[in-house]
Amino acid sequence: MDNTTTHASATPPSGRRAALIFIFITLLIDVLSFGLIIPVLPHLILGFVDNSVSMAAWWYLAFSVVFMAMQFVFTPVQGALSDRFGRRPVILASNLGLGLDFLMMALVNTLPLLFIGRVISGITSASFSASNAYVADVTPPEKRAQAYGVLGIAFGIGFVIAPVIGGFLGEAHPRLPFWAAVAMCLTNFCYGLFVLPESLTADKRSAHFDWAHANPFGALKLLSRYPQVLGLVGVSALIALVHMVYPTTFVLYADYRFGWGPLMVGVTLALIGVLSAIVQGVLIKHIVARLGERRTLLFGLACGTLGLALYALAPTGYWFWAAMPVAALWGTAQPAAQAMMSHLVDPREQGRLQGAVTSASSISGIVGAFLFPSTLALVSGSHDHGIWAGATFFIAAALLGLSFLLARYISARLPASISASTAVVPGPDITEAIAEITSDLHLPAREIE
Repeated sequence: MDNTTTHASATPPSGRRAALIFIFITLLIDVLSFGLIIPVLPHLILGFVDNSVSMAAWWYLAFSVVFMAMQFVFTPVQGALSDRFGRRPVILASNLGLGLDFLMMALVNTLPLLFIGRVISGITSASFSASNAYVADVTPPEKRAQAYGVLGIAFGIGFVIAPVIGGFLGEAHPRLPFWAAVAMCLTNFCYGLFVLPESLTADKRSAHFDWAHANPFGALKLLSRYPQVLGLVGVSALIALVHMVYPTTFVLYADYRFGWGPLMVGVTLALIGVLSAIVQGVLIKHIVARLGERRTLLFGLACGTLGLALYALAPTGYWFWAAMPVAALWGTAQPAAQAMMSHLVDPREQGRLQGAVTSASSISGIVGAFLFPSTLALVSGSHDHGIWAGATFFIAAALLGLSFLLARYISARLPASISASTAVVPGPDITEAIAEITSDLHLPAREIE
């Protein structure tokens, strides 16, 4: 605990802000590349299965499961590599690999080859553990919830811009979003190669790369050394499970229930992204400052449960839109949980912690990849357009409600020192922070002094 605070404090504030912007932009471009293909991949699969929604849902299930399985296996490997060799090379290798993978997916013309491309995507996109560890490296404990909220803005902005662009490009040709994703990923690689600084100094790195901790089960075993983290990992895993309702079923669900094509899906995801950016970029610092991380976590989970239930009940797309502001407040939960976990772990093991957390979330993702598409396949196969057409969102709401109960139980039993560290003083607005450090972006730093 003291080591974490000392390490973060040793980094000058200007260096911390610059580093956060660097990783923010890197993640933003990553999310943009993924978001571009969201509106078109399920429809591309539909074209291979004679436009059968039920069959496409089963295939999309397979795509989602294999993607999450690869994340489960390779995320702790990348986390352990980042602890040993630094965050920067891991993030750069991931960006380059993703660009080459999207190039393959843009060119293939059979469903099995497209499936192989999705396998490679799962392997190469496992760098979020290194990115989260990067933030823990350069941010003091009392500012981490806000910092993770800033990363959430990258996801929000990515989902504002990318699905709309992907929808427009997909209307022109279903492969154009993949080519745009190639350009995004390779641009990201070049950007990081020249301007992304290293956050983990040599004296803070692990002495050696340990395969026992790099494999997913070894990474999960690492959590046994931090028993207080286990409960929060369970909450995070349930959040990840519920979140799978979006990438695994939303496009096909919107097609089935509302008759939406790629453009309307893209617009809706853009609106969700706008709301997410507002919540995580503007509101979260005020919410955490007022409530603390524990109650912010509970507040976010409660809002998400209500929002998902309203989604399930929405008879038309307009009612779905009306529920989005409530569901968007769910975005306060994960940054609070991430910050609470990071307070409990030694700085030399932040990468392995984030790898272990992501592996646990990947297990949830595999479960969600079976649960939600199979539910949609059964509903659409029965041609039910009534209230049970929203069964996937009903299940998601129930699971998130369970995570609320678990979070309430676990967070009330955390050490008093963690409660003290979560009394956050609000920092500058993200737009002010970006403006303040713009002049620092030209610095060719390779390591934060």
